[in-house]
Amino acid sequence: MYQGAWTLAVLTYSSTHLLHAPPVPPRFMGERRQVDIRLLGQIEYAKSEQLMRELQSQRMEDEIGDILLICSHPEIVTIGPGARRDGVKVPHDYPTVDVDRGGGITWHGPGQIVVYPIFKWDLDDEKNVKLITSKIENWMIDTLSAIGIQGNTDERMQGVWVSEYKIGSIGLAFLRWTSRHGFTLNYATPKGRVEVLDGCGLEAGTTTSLDRLGYDVQPDDLVNALLLAMPDSLERIDAKS
Repeated sequence: MYQGAWTLAVLTYSSTHLLHAPPVPPRFMGERRQVDIRLLGQIEYAKSEQLMRELQSQRMEDEIGDILLICSHPEIVTIGPGARRDGVKVPHDYPTVDVDRGGGITWHGPGQIVVYPIFKWDLDDEKNVKLITSKIENWMIDTLSAIGIQGNTDERMQGVWVSEYKIGSIGLAFLRWTSRHGFTLNYATPKGRVEVLDGCGLEAGTTTSLDRLGYDVQPDDLVNALLLAMPDSLERIDAKS
């Protein structure tokens, strides 16, 4: 259903089109909420931040329904309030930007998919941030399971782990229970770029990528698995399905 979507998105969408996309009103089908899925390809972090803020504002007012942005970024490290408070240092050869989401530092760059759910979290099992975070973690684990990889959570930090290594991070920001920011999945990041970073209580080398653990994962397959797992994991479906 989604085969080739990741590659095609790079060719199909422009930042101008995405920033000024027409609003889609919220729609429902049975108990599963419909989601407008936008495959952005690679986009500068600053542009994605602008887009997220605009869509979050529209979603809060019910001018649009839930939207899922899937993209990648040129290399950048985002620094959350927790990392700034704890004085976490990022090496000088990494571009950085301060952000307002939860969590510490997060690396973005090649070999990673980034998922931003601009959702209004008001279903029965979405009553608090902990439940929402757990729901997203389960979605990430179900996605990995669909491509034959066993993922799990770890008490050391929220996110998704494989074989004692963290390969997916979560960091959200909410206004009136409408989210901005989201999560990452590392499938083939440049060797050493993620691993060298300390992350708010995690030693360098704890966060890595699936290819370092012996898994050959293509981005199309990962995005496909993510979207196919969404109905059961999130009670949400693709509006175009």
